[in-house]
Amino acid sequence: MRIGEVLGNDGRFVLLAGPCVIESPEGAEEIAEKIGRTADRLGIDFYFKASWDKANRTKASNYRGPGLEEGLRILGAIKERLGVKIVTDIHEPWQAAPVAQVADMLQIPAFLCRQTDLLKAAADTGRAVNVKKAQFMSPEEMENVVDKLVSFRNERILLCERGTCFGYNDLVVDMAGLVRLAALGQPVIFDATHSVQIGGGGPGHGNSGRREFVPYLARAAMATGVVDGIFMEVHPDPDRALCDGSCMLELDRLERLLEQLLEIRAVGRKYMEP
Repeated sequence: MRIGEVLGNDGRFVLLAGPCVIESPEGAEEIAEKIGRTADRLGIDFYFKASWDKANRTKASNYRGPGLEEGLRILGAIKERLGVKIVTDIHEPWQAAPVAQVADMLQIPAFLCRQTDLLKAAADTGRAVNVKKAQFMSPEEMENVVDKLVSFRNERILLCERGTCFGYNDLVVDMAGLVRLAALGQPVIFDATHSVQIGGGGPGHGNSGRREFVPYLARAAMATGVVDGIFMEVHPDPDRALCDGSCMLELDRLERLLEQLLEIRAVGRKYMEP
């Protein structure tokens, strides 16, 4: 299916962007407003992304977010005040229905993409579902994920590449893998920030990352001509972020990068034409 069929957006470039986790209501709204203004100017279909709970943090003491009730209240207020669409994660089947009351798109984390009950709960909401390909799976294995969602009567499916694990800690993005993922017939989203993550490679065996590589990977992915959108976590001051700061792009660098991605997308699509 084409991106326009899945999201009803006339085939526009899709941006899923925001901070890794909700740190404060004011901070989340400020980021959403700035990205929204940029997206409007560039004609981008924008979904504000922020997690209300980071359920897979490396350590129990790490900040996880405000929780379901408060997190949805914050996201709902941002949606109402700014008129932006929302995408956020779910980790357990029971979370799908309440989250879908606020979110326009549900996201399935990479480690959970094979969980049948979670996929069914997401599908049952009727919302678009962005499924991150697990770091341990090949592109072709995601066909089973698509088949599950379709069997649960939801064809509003996006497949998201976030890198593949080779050896200890390292993630590698295979650009040919994006083409193989697109061959499954669903729109492809590229996660430009988690793809630079170094799992367990930071202080105390926590995660770290190389955010300086985010623009390079995003531009390379867009040049394949098969990517319909970008997932990108951004923050005004990543060094002070409460989660995944080493992977997030500085907010003030986002606009120029999006301009570049749109230019590259136009060229890539041109060469994909028969």
